[in-house]
Amino acid sequence: MSMLKDFRAFAVKGNVVDLAVGVIIGGAFGKIVESMVQDIIMPVVGKIFGGLDFASYYIPLNGQPYGLSLVEAKKAGAVFAYGNFVTILINFVILAFIIFQMIRIINKARDLTAKQEEAAPAAPAEDVLLLREIRDALKK
Repeated sequence: MSMLKDFRAFAVKGNVVDLAVGVIIGGAFGKIVESMVQDIIMPVVGKIFGGLDFASYYIPLNGQPYGLSLVEAKKAGAVFAYGNFVTILINFVILAFIIFQMIRIINKARDLTAKQEEAAPAAPAEDVLLLREIRDALKK
């Protein structure tokens, strides 16, 4: 029974819940970035380079003819699909850059909050105020 209590205490901790939320949001965000790269960025890059679709670039390793689509070439044998790798690499770079920028913004906000807390003097405790009043009364 104590193991169940220990697990419940672990699972309910704020860090675990925050991590779970982060993983879920990160997965959804990854899909957004993947769509942005595949549907917006790569077509523009392909247009710049003469209408090329990087995702279908491959080198056949089993002697398949080059005229096949990537799916057909994979069915015919092993292929070195470097175009798909380039697309996924661009996904990663964009996602890493966006996460880096988000962390920078969060750290700046955290630093600003810490500076504001340091700048604001803490109100003295009630007993300190009472002792000051007694001191001032004794001086008179």
